[in-house]
Amino acid sequence: MWAASCLVAGGCTTIAGMDRPYHLVDGGAGGDGGAGGDGGAGGGSGGACTPDDVRCAGNRPQRCDEAGRWRDEAECADEAPLCSDGRCEGPPSCADLPKNCGPTGDESCCTSMVVPGGAFHRNNDDALPATVSELRLDRFEVNVARFRAFVEEYPVSWPSAGVGAHPRIAGSGWDPAWDSRMPVDQVALKASLQCEDLSTWTDEPGDHELLPMNCVSWYLAFAFCAWDGGRLPTEAELSYASSGGDEQRQYAWAGPDATATPDPSYAVYGCGHDGGCELADVRPSGSRSPRGDGRWKHADLAGNVWEWVLDSFGDPPPGCDDCAVLVPESDKTIRGGGWRSEEATLLSSSREPRAPKGRFAGVGVRCARPR
Repeated sequence: MWAASCLVAGGCTTIAGMDRPYHLVDGGAGGDGGAGGDGGAGGGSGGACTPDDVRCAGNRPQRCDEAGRWRDEAECADEAPLCSDGRCEGPPSCADLPKNCGPTGDESCCTSMVVPGGAFHRNNDDALPATVSELRLDRFEVNVARFRAFVEEYPVSWPSAGVGAHPRIAGSGWDPAWDSRMPVDQVALKASLQCEDLSTWTDEPGDHELLPMNCVSWYLAFAFCAWDGGRLPTEAELSYASSGGDEQRQYAWAGPDATATPDPSYAVYGCGHDGGCELADVRPSGSRSPRGDGRWKHADLAGNVWEWVLDSFGDPPPGCDDCAVLVPESDKTIRGGGWRSEEATLLSSSREPRAPKGRFAGVGVRCARPR
């Protein structure tokens, strides 16, 4: 059984989702990654209430009618994907930001697109079948402006135990043992965001606000997404989005009737093929949209920056249902290729390991959210 196996060096490897005991039921517990805790699914369910009371059922607001019954309202939309206190809101990182993302500069940087659930083969390998439940995945990689909101609230934005959990994977939320991996205060946090002399972060707002945030450790990426009302996607989820699910795309933008090979109009990679890499080669999140978008309109699934996922790096299990490989104190997985990467890294099957405490100019983050 692949549910759990212990390694000689490295502790115990948990492949959550491989066996039903590892699943949480109906959103379960495990922090704010779940599907809402107000109970009731609408249409009069959930018991009596007082007229005009409001609440959330998952990501759908509900209002109490004159008969004292809960009624569903419209589900939260892409630009305001989070239900809180009975109303739809955007993630905290965009609360004070203009709509200036995307190819025409008029989209919310926190737009979060629905990824319908389904079955596919991870890494385009028939030996690695998997199923993924429906979720929301941010359309854009996290940019500097969004991350600045997290920094300005730090250390209040420091995660508490269990937050950022996948609703179907037990033990996937924030572990207080990771607290020692976090900067102690805001000054230390800002200092940690410099790496390789190629950091997109600036201590004061400037020309980099729309560039993807880089030089963040896996721990900071996890903490940001949890604070922002989301979580890190699993490797299976990001692989599913990049492959277009059952379309099994070789590249995120290449539909079932196309095998388009990469060029700079699809993705930001290879430092412009000029042989040198400098910060000017990084482009704003979504700069290759819509040409480079995936099946469900996600930008930069290939190129610009690699993206951290929840999983530890290792051999994928042979089959899984909403699974993640969780190995304490191990390398984590990045996917998608980056601005300094070669063409081969843009494949939807591309994956590499990185030390979770490491900070890399080519690695950033994208958040997943409950549906």
